[in-house]
Amino acid sequence: MFAYYTAVSALLLASLAVLCLLAHEDDRVNASGKRMYYITFSLIALSLASEWAGALLSSDAAYPTWALRLVKCLDYILTPTAGGALVWQLSMRGRRARAMAAILAANAVFQVISLFTGWMLVVGEGNSYAHGPLYFVYMIVYVAVFALAASQFVSYGRAFRKQNRTSLFATLLVVAAGVLMQEILGGEVRTAYVALTLGAALLFIHSSELARQKSDERISEQEALLMTDALTGLLSRHAYSEALDAYADGRLPRGFAAFSVDVNGLKDANDGLGHAAGDELIRAAAGCIERVFGDGGRCFRTGGDEFVMLGRVEGASQAAALIRLLKLEAGRWHGGLANGLSLSAGYALAADHDGCTCEELVRQSDLAMYDDKAAYYRESGRERRRR
Repeated sequence: MFAYYTAVSALLLASLAVLCLLAHEDDRVNASGKRMYYITFSLIALSLASEWAGALLSSDAAYPTWALRLVKCLDYILTPTAGGALVWQLSMRGRRARAMAAILAANAVFQVISLFTGWMLVVGEGNSYAHGPLYFVYMIVYVAVFALAASQFVSYGRAFRKQNRTSLFATLLVVAAGVLMQEILGGEVRTAYVALTLGAALLFIHSSELARQKSDERISEQEALLMTDALTGLLSRHAYSEALDAYADGRLPRGFAAFSVDVNGLKDANDGLGHAAGDELIRAAAGCIERVFGDGGRCFRTGGDEFVMLGRVEGASQAAALIRLLKLEAGRWHGGLANGLSLSAGYALAADHDGCTCEELVRQSDLAMYDDKAAYYRESGRERRRR
C-alpha cells in the first residue's frame, strides 16, 4: 500500500511542477500573481512531502522518534497553510486576510510547542503514533480555515457570472471532501493532498478562464468603440467600410436601398457660431436620421456632416416618403447654439441599378443628394460655400 501511495505522491508532485510551468507560461498573469501560484504549489508540495515522510517513518523502529515528530509537525503546519494559500489566490484582502494569517501563525506556534509536549502527537514503541489529547485544536484550525475560505469564495464569486461561481464553489467542495475523507476514515486513506492538488489545478483553470473572459470582454468593448461614432452614436466609418465589404460581390438583397444625407450650411455655422454649433448640428442630424431610419436600416456617419443609411424599402414611393419625413424632423429642430437644421438627401434603389455593388449604389445616392443640395441653394438664394 505504501508503494501505491508513493507512486500517487510522485504523480502529484509532478502535477504541481507542471502547474508552476503553466503559471510561468501564462502571459495574462502578472509577476505578483505568478509568485502567488509558485508559493501555493510549493507549499502543497512541501506538505505532501512531509506527510509522505511521516508515512515512511511511522511503524518503523529503524528511524529515530524525533524525526517522526518533526515531519508530522511540519505536516500539521504546512497543510492548513497550503489551504490558506489557495484562498489567497482569490485576492483575499482586509480582515479576512488578517484573520487567516493570525490563525495559521497561531497553529504554527501551537505545533512547534506540541513537538516537545505531545499535545498533537503521541509516539509509542516502534514509531507507532496516535493523535494527542489536544488534536481537536488542529481540527478547529481546519474548520476556521475552511470557514474563511468559504467566505472568501462567496465574496470573490460575486464579481463573476453565475456559472463561474458554481464551478468556484464546486472546487471548494472537492478540497473539503478530500480533507474530510482522510480525517474521518483515517488509516491508509490519504486523500488530502490529492484534493489540494486538484483544487490548485481547478482554481488555476478557473482563473485562466476568467482571464480569457475578461480579455474577450475588453476586445468586445474596443470593437464596439471602433464601430460607433463618438460624436453622434451612429455607426462609424469603420463599420461603414465593413458593410461595403459585405456587399462587395454585387448581390444586394431584394428591396435594398442606399440613402445619403448632408447638413446644409455647416461651414456658415462653424465660421459664424463656432465649431460647437457645428457639432450640435451634426448631432441633431444624426438624431433625426436615427428616428426616421433606425428601425429599418443601419445608419452611418461616414465623415464630417456626411451620413449614409442602408436598408430595405418597398419602392421609390417609400424611399421618397422617408426623405420627406427626415426633412420634417429636421425642420422641427431648434438647438441651443444653432437656430435650425436643414438637410439635403438622396436615395438609390438596387432594383434600378442591377448588378451594382453597395459602394456603387451609395455613389448613386450621393449624386441624388448633391442634386437636392443644389436645389436647396437655388431656392434659398444662399451662396454655396466650400465646407
